Amino acid sequence: MARKIIFLDRDGVINKEVEYLHKIEDFVFIDGVFASLKYLKSLDYEFIIVTNQSGIGRGWYLEADYEILMSWMFKEFNKHGLTFLDSFYCPHQPDANCDCRKPKPGLLMQAIEKYEISKERSWMIGDSERDIRAANYAGIFNTVIVESGHPVNKKETSANYLIDSIKNIDQIIFD
Repeated sequence: MARKIIFLDRDGVINKEVEYLHKIEDFVFIDGVFASLKYLKSLDYEFIIVTNQSGIGRGWYLEADYEILMSWMFKEFNKHGLTFLDSFYCPHQPDANCDCRKPKPGLLMQAIEKYEISKERSWMIGDSERDIRAANYAGIFNTVIVESGHPVNKKETSANYLIDSIKNIDQIIFD
């Protein structure tokens, strides 16, 4: 049976938005993220992170810095009984014309190709239109945009749902 996945952008969804976040001491979890992911786990969802990390391509931090931060973050989730199936990131600058930088669907397509994922039963939770468009281009049409990261134009969002933060995800996903 195909997996039900919650695709998550990292910055602004899991942690507070910090420009070019790459240091553990600057990482702050969004209030309610652990409880929300436990709730989603109880509905048999698995989790995959899809994140743009152009600070690597810009030379502002190293891939190793990103990996150290992610390893630490995953350990924090493990302390709450939560694991991630995988994470995918784009290290390129916005003008690199790669296929993995959201809003292009490359990161999600990599995940879909690597794992047997049900597009119809999976969701994307992001904090920008880039996240929503990438999901739609990849065939994921269950989308949620959170206001805990980048400013959201409520009138123009193409997301199916708009919520304050991931802490309110139980109002949207309950299957």
